[in-house]
Amino acid sequence: MIEPAELTPRHVERTYYAIAGVYTLSASLIWGVNTIFLLGAGLSLMQTFLANAIFTGSMALFEVPTGIVADTRGRRMSFLLSVSLLTVGTLGYVAVGQFGGGMTGIVVASVVLGLGYTFYSGAVEAWLVDALRATGSTGPVDRVLARGSAISSMAMLVGSVSGGFLAAIHLSVPYLVRSVLLVSAFVIGFRTMHDTGFMVRAVRWGDVPKEMARVGRDSLKFGWREPHARMAIFAGAMPYIVIAWAYYAWQPYFLQLLGKSDVRILGVVAAAVSLSMAAGSWLVERLTKICGHRTTLLLGASVVFVVSTIGVGLANTFWIAAGLYLVSNVASSAFTPVCQAYLHSVIPSEQRATVLSLNSLVASAGSMGGQAGLGWLAATRSLGMGYVAGGIAAAFAIPWVLAMRRLGGAPDRIQGTSARFAACESLAIPAGSSVVEAPDRA
Repeated sequence: MIEPAELTPRHVERTYYAIAGVYTLSASLIWGVNTIFLLGAGLSLMQTFLANAIFTGSMALFEVPTGIVADTRGRRMSFLLSVSLLTVGTLGYVAVGQFGGGMTGIVVASVVLGLGYTFYSGAVEAWLVDALRATGSTGPVDRVLARGSAISSMAMLVGSVSGGFLAAIHLSVPYLVRSVLLVSAFVIGFRTMHDTGFMVRAVRWGDVPKEMARVGRDSLKFGWREPHARMAIFAGAMPYIVIAWAYYAWQPYFLQLLGKSDVRILGVVAAAVSLSMAAGSWLVERLTKICGHRTTLLLGASVVFVVSTIGVGLANTFWIAAGLYLVSNVASSAFTPVCQAYLHSVIPSEQRATVLSLNSLVASAGSMGGQAGLGWLAATRSLGMGYVAGGIAAAFAIPWVLAMRRLGGAPDRIQGTSARFAACESLAIPAGSSVVEAPDRA
């Protein structure tokens, strides 16, 4: 075990990559079969989308209270609580599938899972950024986040394929294996995560209301009232109106287009989705070397995501729909780490997890509304119509990105960019436009 004083940026990065890989591997085992599992547990299509919306809503509800844990008791503690609760919630799904419980049982398990994910959201990223700075790292965090996303995507590839084949044995098997991997993630976090660059402090239960009020004030001050942060939060939330719903919906939609019900096909498609997400992360690593502004990448990714998502809904064959869906995942995987890096550059260390929780809350609220609304549209009209409406909703990210472009300043600039970026920037900055410089708070 490496002691905190012995940590180097390389050790921090390796720990982050290991956590991202194992955590995503455990989660992705069920992603390709979750909708089919819920339908098999006796839920209707509308109930399935509603259960997923409740899961997302619980994430929004618990973001602020769990953010207090990350900003006081530490990011390591928050991560360990996350994997513990996810294990309980996952086994709850298995229990409902095996012994009954219907919608009520699934909702209870979904709330536990939502609570578990909120302990993870923001905490690991906040730990990474603070630990890198405390150990002397000078490289752009965009690339570390992108590499972590690529590792997660490859883990998702393995997990999705394995989940499909494990589900062919029995639909509950992927959930059981997931629980074992979550225990492994707990061991990794317990042994290798140290709250380096962050001061852990105790909070009594009686102080929780006061801390929640502080979190609310800090969220307003460093998130809502900071224009760079506010615009990045809203821009990042727009795609999430459709992303979660689209992932749950492609399973029955693609089987419908294929006219088949073999769950192994879902594992193969989920694997292709993982590769497309890895490709998006790979693009970020390459493009941040030649594009000097983050908003350049965000604009391009937003346009591609919107067009391809709408195309999925308009397609009338499996191959076209699947191909366009993979393109949309490339775009969203390129968009996310760049938007995250932009947000990190304007958040002080002490409020990092707090503002990231606010960011997750807004994204979860959009996702919950999207899953409920698009789920209703899919149940009453068609799954394809849901993709069209979701793509249109995601287009509202573009005005926010343009507003971020007009603000300009240090958060929009990418550190360590090659001088060759001028050619890339000429495609995105209109002639005669001005960029207002803002103080560098990175």
